[in-house]
Amino acid sequence: MFDTVMTNLVQVTPEWLTAVLSRDGALARGQVTAFEVQAGGGNWSSNGVLRLRYSDNAQGSLPERLFLKMVDADLGDGEYFGPSEVTYYTRDYLGVPDAPLIRCYHAAYSPELQRYHLLLDDLSEKHIAATDLTPTLDYGLALAEALAALHAPWWGAAKLAQIDAPVHSPAHLRRFVEIAQPGVGHILARFTADLAPHWPALIQELFAHHPQALIARMQDNNGFTLIHGDAGCTNILVPRQGVRPLYLIDRQPFDWSLTTWLGVYDLAYAMVLDWEVEARRSLEIPVLKRYQEALVQRGVSGYPWERLWDDYRLCAAMGVYIATEYCRGGVNERYTWVWLPMLQRALTACDDLDCQALWQPGRGAPPFD
Repeated sequence: MFDTVMTNLVQVTPEWLTAVLSRDGALARGQVTAFEVQAGGGNWSSNGVLRLRYSDNAQGSLPERLFLKMVDADLGDGEYFGPSEVTYYTRDYLGVPDAPLIRCYHAAYSPELQRYHLLLDDLSEKHIAATDLTPTLDYGLALAEALAALHAPWWGAAKLAQIDAPVHSPAHLRRFVEIAQPGVGHILARFTADLAPHWPALIQELFAHHPQALIARMQDNNGFTLIHGDAGCTNILVPRQGVRPLYLIDRQPFDWSLTTWLGVYDLAYAMVLDWEVEARRSLEIPVLKRYQEALVQRGVSGYPWERLWDDYRLCAAMGVYIATEYCRGGVNERYTWVWLPMLQRALTACDDLDCQALWQPGRGAPPFD
């Protein structure tokens, strides 16, 4: 029963819910007698919000609303999700009490079926995705602290070796870039008018030279950790009032995604790709400084500000890959409203931070104080 992967809401029964909540400790006595379901779905999943009813003698925390997420990990195009989202809840942050994860009552992954499920607290009444949130300093600091909580436990190659998650090879990094590269031609053929005059050349130069700067950085594993990898606003839940506690959800890397990478990549992803340019310009330094402080508080040492700043610049330029990947199979008309602003923001960040200096020594570097 406990290893069974739920693939359809019809499989869920009061007996199954009773068993998993009892094993979790949320149900110390009694049983689930009934539940109501509100079905839903995502890009690669189906889900249901379960409203539970318990027997009169039930004792425990007795969650009233649960969210069951059921994922087909085989995407049908030669790509797949592994068990990363399951281990996110069941292994990677156990014992990290303030990790920004929703409580998970049960999770299972089947390599044979290429399916998995998660049974989580449903937070929809109190939290929403950060898609419409205007970034403030308080929000940026909360995000920096949350990401430090995710990154510190697995900081450096020795820690990553404990879970057999080595820093990616240069070949994996090259594949990550090559997946995105076909999008460049499709975008430049149609959207040059939406770019600053020097940006088409900058994009071509970035794809030609920036990957080698990333590979050179991989020679020193200080700064590398287990990352979320997709810390965009749709995957950050914030309270309907205020910004704490926030949660990071949907760690679903493709087989070509980056999973063990520079920790600051997650912050760069959020600030460079999703935040309006002026918000990023005004908040990035205090947010990055708070991230460094939070890492130190969690036992990370020997990672100076100058190194963090240059790593942020390296990762800010990677936003170009994220945006162009949307169009690897042709112009993604459906999501132009997503990837085009991402691309414009990433290229603006490259200009602001003089990211070209990272692969053109002698250009100097922008101030970071």
